[in-house]
Amino acid sequence: MFSTILVNTELTLAEIAICSAAAIVCGLIIALCYKAAAHPSKSFALTTAMLPVMVMIVIMMVNGNLGVGVAVAGSFSLVRFRSLPGKASDIAAVFLAMAAGLACGTGYATFALTMTIGICLISYGLYKSGLFSQPESLRYLTITIPEDLDYANVFADIFKSFTKSHKLTAMKTVNLGALYELRYEVTLKEPEEEKAMLDQIRTRNGNLTVQSSLMAPIGTEL
Repeated sequence: MFSTILVNTELTLAEIAICSAAAIVCGLIIALCYKAAAHPSKSFALTTAMLPVMVMIVIMMVNGNLGVGVAVAGSFSLVRFRSLPGKASDIAAVFLAMAAGLACGTGYATFALTMTIGICLISYGLYKSGLFSQPESLRYLTITIPEDLDYANVFADIFKSFTKSHKLTAMKTVNLGALYELRYEVTLKEPEEEKAMLDQIRTRNGNLTVQSSLMAPIGTEL
């Protein structure tokens, strides 16, 4: 069904133009779809849009040379050590962009476009369906307390009043051990009573920092 347009050992201007156009279109489709679904930063969207054509150029330069291919694989592995931790959806967008670039770099422009459009439509449909959405009452709390408070049970009565369930997921010392930072995953009984719960927590922890988030901290995501 799909065949490569790179039939000769030497690249022609027409072949490069077709593959480049397909890679650019694939990148724009991925970036626009991901922007509509996840609202990434402008720099990430631009990078995602340009990644397929950059990967395509690298793959065309390899052109069956095993030694160059090993060197390219090593250079790609260095990207991990130059990147900040990201969300799982970021990794999926980057991987899809690289897959599109690989397909275009080997001459399968039609396959790259078909694959990109199909995966983006499926991903966007799943996002809009809310199939894997978290409950609206779920919150991730980050609470700072003094070192003299017993972090194990300090907020047990407050959570019993305002939440259906609560779980301490992480604890670490901050400010040279003078403070503790606690992370909780809680399910609220009534989301509109969130402020009242936070006020009681602030009273209990000496008005230190309390953060409530709808998303898990990046360090706990994959």
